[in-house]
Amino acid sequence: PASMVGHTGRQRPTCAAHARQFCPKVSLAFVSIALVLVECDAFDARSDFLRPVAGAPRAVSGCYYRYSSNHRTECDPIMLRRGNADASNKVAVKSSYLTLRTSLAFKPSDDDPDIDGNVASVSTDPENIGIGAYLTIVLPLLLVYISNQWSRSSLYYLVDFSDSVDVSAYTAMNVDLGFSQAQYGALASVAFTGLFAVASLFAGNFADKNDRRVLTAGSAAVWSAATLGTSIAATYEQVVICRIIMGLACAFTTPAAYTLIRDSVPPSRAAFANSLYGGGIYLGGALASLSILLDNSLGWRGALGAIGLYGLVCALLSVLVLQADPKVVDDESNFKISGKSKEMEPVSVIEDAKAVLSTPRVRWLFLASFTRFCSGLCIGVWGASYFRSAFPDDATSYAVVNAFIVGLCGVTSGILGGVLSDKAAEVANEQGIEENQGRLAIPIVGSLLAVPSWWLAVNSSTFQLSMIWLGVEYLVAECWFGSTVAVLQSSVGKERGGTAQGMFTLTGAIGNLAPSLLGVLYGQATSQGVENQVALSNLLGVAVCTGYLISAVCFFLSSQAPTIDESNN
Repeated sequence: PASMVGHTGRQRPTCAAHARQFCPKVSLAFVSIALVLVECDAFDARSDFLRPVAGAPRAVSGCYYRYSSNHRTECDPIMLRRGNADASNKVAVKSSYLTLRTSLAFKPSDDDPDIDGNVASVSTDPENIGIGAYLTIVLPLLLVYISNQWSRSSLYYLVDFSDSVDVSAYTAMNVDLGFSQAQYGALASVAFTGLFAVASLFAGNFADKNDRRVLTAGSAAVWSAATLGTSIAATYEQVVICRIIMGLACAFTTPAAYTLIRDSVPPSRAAFANSLYGGGIYLGGALASLSILLDNSLGWRGALGAIGLYGLVCALLSVLVLQADPKVVDDESNFKISGKSKEMEPVSVIEDAKAVLSTPRVRWLFLASFTRFCSGLCIGVWGASYFRSAFPDDATSYAVVNAFIVGLCGVTSGILGGVLSDKAAEVANEQGIEENQGRLAIPIVGSLLAVPSWWLAVNSSTFQLSMIWLGVEYLVAECWFGSTVAVLQSSVGKERGGTAQGMFTLTGAIGNLAPSLLGVLYGQATSQGVENQVALSNLLGVAVCTGYLISAVCFFLSSQAPTIDESNN
């Protein structure tokens, strides 16, 4: 995301004035999500959440259906077994999608002696199922993810290395704590990314075997505490420690969230739900850019304090609102029936990672994601430097316009990409084509369209035209995330979904090497006498566009590669 880059040498008063005008536009991004939640047909759950199946394994007068891990709807007799009960008993049934209060009328069945002569006749109303699943799953996860991105990216906007007379210890962390540009570079990258990258793989495996709701709330509380710790830090070393703790906690967010969405939302709406959640990257990045307002009003310490408090509120909301982890509900049901809890398999991160990579489709998907991350991170780290040098008179306006593009265009692209991906999967099924081939058509087309858009953005003669093409680039390029995660989660076993998601996050962390390499090439070019703006424009144009092209090819190869079933793995 573009919020990866910090601002040095900004003019605070002017930027704050622009940002105040921009606040209603940020609110528009949040409102657009709410409108989509209300209006989108993704919440028509009649055919997704509850649907009968011919030839059910048990002859019962009524049956509770749920979507199982092998991607088919089946009768779930476990949810009906509640021991001996008479006809007047009523119990609460917990769905794998959302918690419902359902009236059960028990009646004997001669065809099912295994249930002690008692089976359930379920009376459900599909109208009660739909938007509630998104409000109790995607929305709290989204708010937590916004906190994640806001907390980790706010640092980039709370330092100022310019020679302006307006710079003070009150508003600039580097002045207050006395650290250099090189120390800031380590703080912004290695201090966070180092442990974040290593922890991502283990976090995915941990999410596969533990309560993901508790994991979500706990990790949010930890990184929020680290943010608050940074706000009261007295030395650079204390900030580094808080930054390392934040990186560790942030690594546990996406593996738990994406697998929880996978288990709670029908596959026909998986890409849409993933895209809604992925919008937290852009909304959090936009809020980070607007942290300058908090900095001007409260100082850098007060700004971090407000950001940390928001994270703690999100952690509390995830406890109160977020639906119970479906696998925990299933384990509780099994214990009530058999008196035995499900035994946890020994944690083997390496074996799980090998199993994930054993599928050709997943290997190509990771390679495509890696090159796509490389392009995006090059834009995020070096884009601001280029646009400020290419259009110095509009450097202040760029901060606000960029926040608008990231917050609105990025979210819009992600949501539309998810909707189009789900629709492409339906069309592919109707044509007798595997649905994941349809889903991957979206990132293929998006990556191809991003090539000319970005090239024009870094080769336009005016600031206005350059920003227009930057907005177009975000609209066409950021559609890849939801469909990619949906394909990844459907291509690995349910028990390894968290590990796969952790490995996906790890590819993004490794992708940070791309902007570092670009920086080395940039330094070599300028040392040979090439003008700064020209050198950076050429490097960004070639590097980013090449990454987009390679990702499109790899996404295509992934769509044609064998699936788990075809490889008999």
